[in-house]
Amino acid sequence: MTPPPVRVRVARSEELGALGDLTLAAYEPFTLGPDDPYVARLRDTAARAREGVLLVAEDQEGSLLGCVTWCPAGSPLRELAQEHEGEFRMLAVAPRCQGRGAGAALVHRCHELAAGLGATSMVISSLAEMTTAHRLYRRLGYEREPTRDWSPAIGVDLVAFVRPLDVGHRD
Repeated sequence: MTPPPVRVRVARSEELGALGDLTLAAYEPFTLGPDDPYVARLRDTAARAREGVLLVAEDQEGSLLGCVTWCPAGSPLRELAQEHEGEFRMLAVAPRCQGRGAGAALVHRCHELAAGLGATSMVISSLAEMTTAHRLYRRLGYEREPTRDWSPAIGVDLVAFVRPLDVGHRD
């Protein structure tokens, strides 16, 4: 049985609180607990909607499944992207909704947005411990790019992935 389709659209202002909770729920196993300074950033969907494009995945009934922040050129949220590269951040799928295609749908929409603006590749970074996300990225054509690994804070090690967005590359 195939899962019901997932729709991806721009988040609405009235959803920002729920999307902050959803993002934190997805990332909570990777935080240091409620006092982790990153918790506030995970919850701050209003800033992500202002400084990037906050996309949401929903099912046919309109239930929120996940979200991602696409970071177009000029966005202060970009961390790794260089000229002609797209980037997204904070891909989050509600734990109860994982495995339904929401993560892949959100990533595909980021690919479309980046390619539509002329990007030739997509670059992302992820905590080394997020192995479930890494499996999704590999399935979608991403490859590790160790030369771009980095650490934004002591004890926080991020690994980089890159994927071409050329016409010949199939999702």
